[in-house]
Amino acid sequence: MLALAPAPGGFTVAQLTAKVQQQAGQTERDDTTRQAAHDLKKLRGKHLVAKPGRSRRYHAPPDALRTITALLVLREQVIGPILAGVCVPRLGRKPNNWTRIDRHYETLRLDMQALFNDCGIAAQPRLTTTTSCRSGFPKPLEFQSGVT
Repeated sequence: MLALAPAPGGFTVAQLTAKVQQQAGQTERDDTTRQAAHDLKKLRGKHLVAKPGRSRRYHAPPDALRTITALLVLREQVIGPILAGVCVPRLGRKPNNWTRIDRHYETLRLDMQALFNDCGIAAQPRLTTTTSCRSGFPKPLEFQSGVT
């Protein structure tokens, strides 16, 4: 939707459908115009998209674009990396030079791990190794998830 927002006359449901299919590499059957209309209706309910009068065109107000952009940045640049790092054990040495952002991510990762543990929703990865394979050589380390 952000790609269509600068259009001076707004955008239609069909244009949104085509743009989503183009960006996601989907076919026409994967994301239908009906689904795009449903999504726009939900966005209208959240005041992120406006439909002036009886027009078939939609536009996104500037405040809504800022909100959508902020949510995307949070999802892609903050929440995603934190959640990805919560269950990944830290093997090896820490870097010698940490930037402020690296320190913030590490603090958030540790705090999120503690929060998940306190809530009882965290899967604790455990490193396991065995030498009981027939070759006599240890099997590679495997990660097993278990709720604690």
